[in-house]
Amino acid sequence: MTKKRRNNGRSKHGRGHVKAVSCDGCHRLSPKDKVIKRYQVRNIVETSALRDINEALGLDSYSLPKTYIKQQYCVSCAIHRKTVRVRSRENRRIRTFARPVRKPL
Repeated sequence: MTKKRRNNGRSKHGRGHVKAVSCDGCHRLSPKDKVIKRYQVRNIVETSALRDINEALGLDSYSLPKTYIKQQYCVSCAIHRKTVRVRSRENRRIRTFARPVRKPL
């Protein structure tokens, strides 16, 4: 039988069993090494209210804290949300990934 991917879509490598984690999109249980993990850093306050808070605060040097969210998606949810994309057979062999371009705030 031919193999579609070198690692069979997982990063288990020698471990017999891996715990299942719940997908943040659909709550499907997927192995922890198979889920697509993304780390999201956001401001606690949205940008529209940020200016009002800075004016009321009066301190220029104070920066508001951020929320750090680790998101774990099953393969189907990651494709649906365009976190990852389907690649051709030749492009699947490329193991490096392009960093997303960040939007300036």
